[in-house]
Amino acid sequence: MRGVRFHSFGGPEVLQVDTLPEPQPHGDQVLIRINRAGVSPLDDKVRTGVLPASMHKPLPLVPGASAVGSVVHPGASDLRAGARVLLCAWGYGTKTDGTWREFAAVPATHLVPIPDGVTDDQAAGLVAGAGYLTAWLALTEVADLRPGQVVLAPGRYGAVAAAATQVAPLLGAARLISTVRGAARLDEIPPIEQHSIIDLDAEDLSTGVRRLTDGAGVDIVLDSLGGDLTGQALRTLRPGGIQVAIGYTAGTTATIEVTDLIWKTAQLRGFLFTAFSQEKLAATYRTLLGHLATGALDPGVDRIYPLGQAAEAQRRVVEDRPLGRVFLDPGADSPH
Repeated sequence: MRGVRFHSFGGPEVLQVDTLPEPQPHGDQVLIRINRAGVSPLDDKVRTGVLPASMHKPLPLVPGASAVGSVVHPGASDLRAGARVLLCAWGYGTKTDGTWREFAAVPATHLVPIPDGVTDDQAAGLVAGAGYLTAWLALTEVADLRPGQVVLAPGRYGAVAAAATQVAPLLGAARLISTVRGAARLDEIPPIEQHSIIDLDAEDLSTGVRRLTDGAGVDIVLDSLGGDLTGQALRTLRPGGIQVAIGYTAGTTATIEVTDLIWKTAQLRGFLFTAFSQEKLAATYRTLLGHLATGALDPGVDRIYPLGQAAEAQRRVVEDRPLGRVFLDPGADSPH
């Protein structure tokens, strides 16, 4: 089979399409054909070597943390051959070879059936970048969202903030506030009820939040950016508010005003998938797929590339930061 790997850390040019042995399932494993493999900023971080050695397997490594596929050999599972499934587990593309390949042998517990009426592209959009899973778990399990609260999720073009625009209102939030930089980026976003956006090129975060909340601030921050924005976001919290640290696209070092925590009795909480059991991850995806089937969730799709254009797919995600999700189609010869 064909698969994308890198044998040394570096830029996108280190990605290459290799001929790999087709995996042979054993034990509780199921062999799946991968129809859509997600491309996310995590893949870029792994490839450039910024993660500690403890967080990834020795090279070479097949990237890709998410996938949608179909069952080839169900093994001892109760899945049927041909069933469409969503791959749901932590560690693919880091601790173990990922999804940028034609086939994978995975534990049956890592697979969630895709309901009829949900397309492969919709399911792949749900899982790519783990934005929906992150937003749901961060709001329900970490931040304890209550109906009527206001959520700030900066970085509207990122997977978490994009998903939060749909997940937060579904969970009862009164409003979701996000951010962009520049009028052109702002104009690309379709209007959504209960969704407000701050253009950080026109006003700073604190000013924008005060304007949108009549000075009250927000109850919850989903901080997937880090860097300088972490301290700015903390300043927007209402008394008793909670800020969840999820990612660090803008940097791993942040400066905060300690009084923003003390005087508001606010809290900073960390988010990591390893804090949740595999059963919890799978159950959450079953819930999300149910909402996807009813139309309550609608992941956007940007572009689909063949394996041979994996480098361009990564560039598209990291540099262009499109609104929709980007996938690889291991069975395709050209983008469509």
